[in-house]
Amino acid sequence: MSKHQGPAAGETGEKTTHFGFRDVPENQKASMVREVFDTVASKYDVMNDLMSGGIHRLWKDSFINELKPRPDMHLIDVAGGTGDIAFRFLKNGGGAVTVCDINYEMLHVGRDRAANHGLLKNIDWMVGDAQKLPLPDQSMDAYTIAFGIRNVTRIQEALNEAYRVLKPGGRFLCLEFSKVIVPGFDKIYDMYSFKLLPEIGRFVAGNREAYQYLAESIRQFPDQETFAGMIREAGFGRVRYRNLSGGIAAIHSGWRI
Repeated sequence: MSKHQGPAAGETGEKTTHFGFRDVPENQKASMVREVFDTVASKYDVMNDLMSGGIHRLWKDSFINELKPRPDMHLIDVAGGTGDIAFRFLKNGGGAVTVCDINYEMLHVGRDRAANHGLLKNIDWMVGDAQKLPLPDQSMDAYTIAFGIRNVTRIQEALNEAYRVLKPGGRFLCLEFSKVIVPGFDKIYDMYSFKLLPEIGRFVAGNREAYQYLAESIRQFPDQETFAGMIREAGFGRVRYRNLSGGIAAIHSGWRI
């Protein structure tokens, strides 16, 4: 089993998975990830600006344009606690959105931002795990997850859950950091990610380790073709992906046929 598709068994037989470049007990990863995001929740926009050079805002706009929100569409946005995708969905004509995040601190930031934006209707907030969503089968018209799936302990289980909660004809969309495809640029990007980004994170957010983990988690995530295969394995049809900014990020999509 590859490091991308699931945990391995350690010498003691205990299942392990990766936390950045480290192997950790599978049952500890969620709490470790939660601790990272507890520390950066209040500076989440700054974090994304640093990791993407500010381009994440354009990527998210493109992501929502790909979804094509409709007034009759009910969206589940997973790992979307700060509301970035939910707000764009509603402002672009979406009907209703349920935001689900395992991290309460992120949801707290999102609710505050919703109030500041005057977005108090047609949006619900819930604490929940992407691997076991607190939703009925075939209850949602669309599922989105942006910059969250690489932090899930068992990615395939999260994809299976996405398929379960979508109605037939429902749309799956994932925006995630991916593998750079421009020759030579990958070395520049690595230098930025591992040398500069953690130090900037230390200066801006006071937490070098969190930004080191985030850079490592991107490198551990499956490449575009491998991840597309995992989406197909969950049952989705018409799976495709589109690279953004030379593969720094990618939008993967599929349909519950």
